[in-house]
Amino acid sequence: MPVSPTSEQSIQAHTPMMQQYLRIKAEHPDMLLFYRMGDFYELFYDDAKRAAQLLDISLTKRGASNGEPIPMAGVPYHAVENYLARLVTRGESVAICEQVGDPATSKGPVERKVVRILTPGTITDESLLNDKQQNLLSAICELKSSFSLATLELSSGRFWLSEPQSREQLAAELQRLQPAELLYPEGMSLAQLPLAHCRCRKRSPWEFDADTAFKLLTQQFATRHLAGFGFNQQEPILGSAGAVMHYVQDTQRAALPHIRSITREPTDDAVILDAATRRNLELNQSAHGESTHLTAVLDETVCAMGSRNFQRWLQRPLRDHEILNQRYDAVEALMTDDRYLELREHLKAITDIERIVARIGLRSARPRDFARLRDSLARLPELKADCGAPALSYLTQRIASFDELLDVLNRAIIEQPPVLIRDGGVIASGYDTELDELRDLATGATDYLNALEQRERERTGISSLKVGYNKVHGYFIETSKADGDQVPVEYQRRQTLKNAERYIIPELKAHEDKVLTAQAKSLAREKALYDGLYDHCLPFVDGLQQSASAIAELDTLCAFATLAVEQNYCRPALVEQSGLLKLSQARHPVIERLSDEPFIPNDLAMTDKRRLLMITGPNMGGKSTYMRQAALIVILAHMGCFVPAREAEIGFVDRIFTRIGASDDIASGRSTFMVEMTETANILHNATSESLVLMDEIGRGTSTYDGLSLAWSVAEQLASKLDCLTLFATHYFELTELAERLENSCNVHVEAQEHNDHIVFLHTVAEGSANRSFGLQVAKLAGVPNNVIERAKRKLTELEQQPNSPQMEIPLSETTTPEPTIDPLREALEALDLDQMTPMQALMWLNEQRKKH
Repeated sequence: MPVSPTSEQSIQAHTPMMQQYLRIKAEHPDMLLFYRMGDFYELFYDDAKRAAQLLDISLTKRGASNGEPIPMAGVPYHAVENYLARLVTRGESVAICEQVGDPATSKGPVERKVVRILTPGTITDESLLNDKQQNLLSAICELKSSFSLATLELSSGRFWLSEPQSREQLAAELQRLQPAELLYPEGMSLAQLPLAHCRCRKRSPWEFDADTAFKLLTQQFATRHLAGFGFNQQEPILGSAGAVMHYVQDTQRAALPHIRSITREPTDDAVILDAATRRNLELNQSAHGESTHLTAVLDETVCAMGSRNFQRWLQRPLRDHEILNQRYDAVEALMTDDRYLELREHLKAITDIERIVARIGLRSARPRDFARLRDSLARLPELKADCGAPALSYLTQRIASFDELLDVLNRAIIEQPPVLIRDGGVIASGYDTELDELRDLATGATDYLNALEQRERERTGISSLKVGYNKVHGYFIETSKADGDQVPVEYQRRQTLKNAERYIIPELKAHEDKVLTAQAKSLAREKALYDGLYDHCLPFVDGLQQSASAIAELDTLCAFATLAVEQNYCRPALVEQSGLLKLSQARHPVIERLSDEPFIPNDLAMTDKRRLLMITGPNMGGKSTYMRQAALIVILAHMGCFVPAREAEIGFVDRIFTRIGASDDIASGRSTFMVEMTETANILHNATSESLVLMDEIGRGTSTYDGLSLAWSVAEQLASKLDCLTLFATHYFELTELAERLENSCNVHVEAQEHNDHIVFLHTVAEGSANRSFGLQVAKLAGVPNNVIERAKRKLTELEQQPNSPQMEIPLSETTTPEPTIDPLREALEALDLDQMTPMQALMWLNEQRKKH
């Protein structure tokens, strides 16, 4: 199959048009090149084959190269956004090549050039983005003892830098950000980083140079230095930011006035959640369905900006008690007199100002962007007026007034503009005198045509004569065929119809030329005025961005107020001490809303004297729910949200760790037990006395004695060495002995009752340890056949009678305890199928066993 020629000699063998295509393609070898040809975007060679496969479009041929046809595929220009969306969501990058020359003056192919490049991390088009999710471009590089991580949300202008101190922290940050695209220097390994759904691009090392980055950033922000943003000139951390800036300048090929600053994101001002914790707590994705994770259930925001802000706060819970209490105060103010209900109605009418401003900065905004911005700005005075509470003033102060801009947009844009400026009809009448005059002329000057028609009727005596226009043949004078003998000789036939003839005369032709010229001038003038709207908006970009940010926060706080009122959430009390987590009547925020059954709330008390809670009880009894709800409540509180409990006291929390569930990692060759131990090792290496740790069924992936020994040692380390707050669920009843040995540990259990060999889960947590696991009863509920259950009961009774039964206390020492023995006669007897044996066969079998034993 032919591939795209790359050498100049092979390019010269093609037609001039294909030579142009191949030279442009050589500049973008790793992207699909959409080459504009009339009403289509064409793709050739490998691009055509790949596009045909990805888009399910026809693969055809054009001409030949070295005796072989050139593969070709194409999509209509008016429907290109749909195709681009499908490609970008699959991680593809596309270079859009447009005609920029004038066909009337071009010799040979019309001049073309790439006017924009779409990559997964740099898209800003509304049709290509999910309005409720951030779309991020990140870059990473290694420093001497840390990493530089820069992230840009091009569709909003947010730009920030962080400095993860280890590869584990870097992985946690990438898991949090989930960038659509990642830039990294040649030679850097991406092993064990969570990048499954990210388009990774290898870049030249010089793009990550700190000095180059300093120059690019100061040029972008029009400053002499970066001290105002908190950076020094020589800081190595700037390297990744320079790579991001270079990449977006190359792909956008336009000014980026909406990128106005860069911030340093500290690593110690947020509650750190590693990749395993985010996955286990199902913050924004779930293995059980798209609508069962925390975001899907709790996101009560009503505008796109608020939804994205909700997720930012969820993915990066803050530790600053002052900021959090400010948010709590705002939520309480919104709850007063149901103030949040009226504000939510205003917020529903607010468009995505944040992303519209970005498109204005990139000069890619569409007419309806300007119309939506106009309508939203008109709602801001009402919105601010309804935010009169003092607790909301820190937000309303950031929402500016835009009377001047609103006046321009009101006068400039019609009420319901078309989708594109291409055919005009966007600028309102009365905005520009010259445009109004050209439009009057372009519409055909009706008075002139009426006068011409009347005059020609009188001059020719043809009563059926009329002057008309259509887009194909232009202006014409029409008469019936019956009046053909009265038509003057100076009439030139233009079109013959079934019952009529159409003519043109020099005077009407001159008017037509004048009108068509006016139409072209009118459209050109309108496009110039439209471009001028960008210039009108640019001085307001900073104010619009700050206002959009405040509106997004206000929407999120209204969502918190909605949850607090409708779901009976309480304001948490943040306590200035570590080792404290007290919850009264706490509930799981997701399960209580999705379950058809009433949720049973529970208390939780963790203090310096109760830093490790050993949780026992039956499977399905609620141990995992009890642990997860504690972690989720802590996360919600550090977002600034009220929590699902009657009361909540929460001390300092720096990190949350979870070791929950069983899963393997086949791609990396790690078994379920290896994954479990890797996550456990991460916790033991990184947890502190201010960390909250959730451990579920440690040691179940190996033999009973190995697992029990590991679980005992891990629990001991967490409680006595690391001194962190730990919820430790287990079926090893031997571990309950730790409560007697460690002064900061205690036992709690999930209650259940057995009645007539059936188990009833009470879902309540009580002090003390459970006395059994009810494993056989749960297996029966799961549908395990009765004969298997009965056999298991007999085996359980037998094992419990062994002197070294796993259910009895096992000395945790270096001494090896022998595995329990099995009675071979009992085994042989239970294996018999008595229904299939005759009495004689049974007697013979008994005789054989007597001889053996």
